This record gives sequence, structure tokens and C-alpha cells, in this order.
Amino acid sequence: MDSISEMKPFDIGPGEGTVVEGPAGGPLSFKVRSSETDGALTVFENRVPPGPGTPLHVHHNEDEAWYILEGEFRFRLGDEISTRSAGSFVFIPRTTAHCWQNVGEEPARVLVIFTPSGIERFFDEFAKLPAGPPDLETLNKIGQRFAMDVLGPPLGVSHPL
Repeated sequence: MDSISEMKPFDIGPGEGTVVEGPAGGPLSFKVRSSETDGALTVFENRVPPGPGTPLHVHHNEDEAWYILEGEFRFRLGDEISTRSAGSFVFIPRTTAHCWQNVGEEPARVLVIFTPSGIERFFDEFAKLPAGPPDLETLNKIGQRFAMDVLGPPLGVSHPL
């Protein structure tokens, strides 16, 4: 029997899932992890406070997709910068340099999907760091263990509003 046929269906309700602190601040709630999908995908909901956002980075093994549930985000995808609000979908193919920030005045919510899965190990390691904003070198050291490179500062620093 192959591993796909061994997967079991499941559902998860609001407020359920493992919660860790996300790199841009705010809670990151896993809805599905690698172990539940035989490595097919990782899905989490992230509540993101306003601020500078994530550093410019690239994932070498995973495609990333966003569905914005609440709020307004600014994205850098390669060399292009755009702003998207609730109801928007953003797809980031692997090896695309990208970063983002919540440009609203309130926390925003986004559903993030990675395929294949495995990147959740980066978030688990990040959550073990002391409270406070991490430096880019520390993020890069963690990221490189999971085929992610930090390339530069957050969007709010490199391209302030």
C-alpha cells in the first residue's frame, strides 16, 4: 500500500492547531503539518501585527501561497512590489525572493500554504528563540537548515512607506 492511500481524512476547527510565535510577530496556528499529509503540504493561519514584516528571503524547496483573510499586506515578489487586501490570493514559486508586511493599523490574518511540506520545522525552531526581534544572521542560520536563505532586510526597512 502506498503512503498516499494510508493518509486519513481529518478536519480541524477554529482555534485548533499547534500555535507558535511567527517571525513577523503574532501567533501562527498550524492547521496541517507534514506528518498529517505525508509531506504534501503545510497550512497555517497567521495573525500579523503591523510592522516592518519579514526579511527578504527565498525558499528553495517549497512553493508558498497566501489567501488574505483580514487586513492589507504589501509584498515584494522578485523586484515587484504590490499591495493586496482581504480576499486576495498570492502565489510565490520556490526560488522567488520575497518578503511582506502588514501595512494596516490593526493585526491582519492570512492563511499560508506551503507545498511540499517541511518548512514548519523552521517555524518550530524560530519559536525557541528568546522573545524580541531576531537578527538577520540568526534567521539565516536557522533558515539554511531548511533550504531557506535570508537575503536582506524586511520590506518596511528596504522600501519604507
